[in-house]
Amino acid sequence: MQVTEIFRSIQGESTYAGLPCIFVRLTGCNLRCVWCDTAYAFYGGQAMSVEDVVETVRRFSYRNGKRLVSLVELTGGEPLLQNDIYPLIDRLLEDQFRVLIETSGERFIGALPPPVIRVVDVKCPGSGMGNTFRMENLDALLPHDQLKFVLANRQDYEWAREFLAQHRLDEKVEAVLFSPAFGELDPRSLADWILADGLPVRLGLQLHKFIWDPATQGV
Repeated sequence: MQVTEIFRSIQGESTYAGLPCIFVRLTGCNLRCVWCDTAYAFYGGQAMSVEDVVETVRRFSYRNGKRLVSLVELTGGEPLLQNDIYPLIDRLLEDQFRVLIETSGERFIGALPPPVIRVVDVKCPGSGMGNTFRMENLDALLPHDQLKFVLANRQDYEWAREFLAQHRLDEKVEAVLFSPAFGELDPRSLADWILADGLPVRLGLQLHKFIWDPATQGV
C-alpha cells in the first residue's frame, strides 16, 4: 500500500479530539475539495506492506514495553481507495487497537468491520465536491459512527442543516460534526448559527491547527 506518513500526535477532530493517537495517512484521493489541507497526500508516498505498517504503529504505541497509545486513525487522502486497508484494519483490531477511519463519503463504507469507527464526510456544495456522497452509506452507518460536514459559508450551513433534518442524522450516529473550513468560515459565526437554530450537532474545530502551525505536516 502507498503511505504518505505515519506519526503520533494529538487527535484534532471528532469526539476523540484531545486524545493521543497514531495516524496512518495513506496516499491518493479521487476528490479535490477546494479547502483541502492535505493535498500533499495526493501523490507519491512510500510502498509499505501491511506488516510494515502494523510494526510502525506498534513502535509508536509502545514505550519500554508498555502501550501508551491505543487509538489509531486511518486517513488520507482517501484510505478506502486501497484494497489493503481491509487486512490492515483486521491486523490492528487483532492487536486491540481502537481504529478510526476518516473517509470522504464517496466510497461505500459497508464492507468495513463493525468495530471500526467511521468518521464520514458529507461534502457540502462549497467544497466543490457536492453530490459525491454515496447515499447508501446512510444505511451502513452504525451507532458509534460519526458524520462530519465541513462548512465554508452560510450556504453550506443551510444545506447541511436541511440534510441533517431530512435524514434525521442525529438519530443514526454518535455525533454529527459541523466544522468550519479553516480560514474560510469564522468559528464564532458557526457557533452562533448552531445555537440560534438549536441544532443537535457538535461544533468541531481542528484542534491541531491551534496547537501547531496550520501548515505543519506530521501533527
